[in-house]
Amino acid sequence: MSETIQTIEVAATADAVPDTDLLAQTADAVRAAGAVLRERFGDVVPYRTREELMSALAANDDAALEVLRPALTRLRPDARFVEDELAGGALPSGEWWVVDPAEGNVNHLHALPEWAVTATLVRDNQSVLTAVHLPLTGETYTALAGAGAHLDGRPLHVSRTTDLGLGLVATSQARPDENEEVVRRIGSSITAMLLDALVVRTSVPATLHLLNVAAGRIDAFWQFAGARADLLPGALLVTEAGGRISDAEGRPWTPQSESFLAAAPGVHAEAVTTLSR
Repeated sequence: MSETIQTIEVAATADAVPDTDLLAQTADAVRAAGAVLRERFGDVVPYRTREELMSALAANDDAALEVLRPALTRLRPDARFVEDELAGGALPSGEWWVVDPAEGNVNHLHALPEWAVTATLVRDNQSVLTAVHLPLTGETYTALAGAGAHLDGRPLHVSRTTDLGLGLVATSQARPDENEEVVRRIGSSITAMLLDALVVRTSVPATLHLLNVAAGRIDAFWQFAGARADLLPGALLVTEAGGRISDAEGRPWTPQSESFLAAAPGVHAEAVTTLSR
C-alpha cells in the first residue's frame, strides 16, 4: 500500500504548551474517539468480499478520525498527519501525528475486545509522547519521553524476569498479505520461542502486546515487518517503563528496521539469541 501524507492546514496557531499538558490533552482526544468506536461495537459485522471488509474497516477509521483529527489539530496546528497506518520508514523533519484510529480494527468488526485508539506525536523522527486508550476497559496508557510510562496515572514497569524459560512472550502478524519469506520467518520464530520460552501468545494487534510488556505482564514481544502506527506507541511505552527495544538481532530499532523486539532487560539477550537462529 502506498503512503499518503496529508497536511492539515489551519489559519490560526495555538500557543505552545508544555509536553506534559499536551500529553494530557492527547489522552482526552483518544478517549473521545474511543467513545465513538465503543458505540459502534457489538455484533459481528458481516462481509462477503474483500471490498466489503475494507469498507467496514474504513467506516470505523473515519468515525474515530472525525473526532480525533480536529482535536489533535487544535493541539498542534502545524503538525502533519500520517494518513496510512500501515506505512513504515522515516518521516520528514518536523512534527507528525502518527495515529491509529482503530488499532485492532478487524477485532472490532468481529466483536472481539482487543482494540484501541492510539496517537503518537513524533518530532524530528523522535517519539515525544503517546496515548493509547482501550474503550472497553476504560484504561488509558500514556508515555512522555524522559518522564516515564503510566496507566491511568500509575507508573508502569517492565517485568523482572531474568530467565526466558520462565517467560511469557508474544508476537503478532504485522499486516495481511505478507510475502512468503516473512510468513516463513514468523513461523520459524514461533517454533524457536516455543522451544525456549515458557508460553507463546500470538494475536493482533501489536500495540496491546506492547502495553502488556510495559506493564510487566508479558516479558517480550517481537514482530517481523510492521508499521509506525502499531509499533511507535508501544515502543515509547516500553522504553519509558524500563524495557529494551531493538530489532530481532539486537541492533538499534528504527521504523525502517525489518524486525522489532521489545523485552524486559533480563530476557532481552536470550530473546535475541532465540530469534537470531
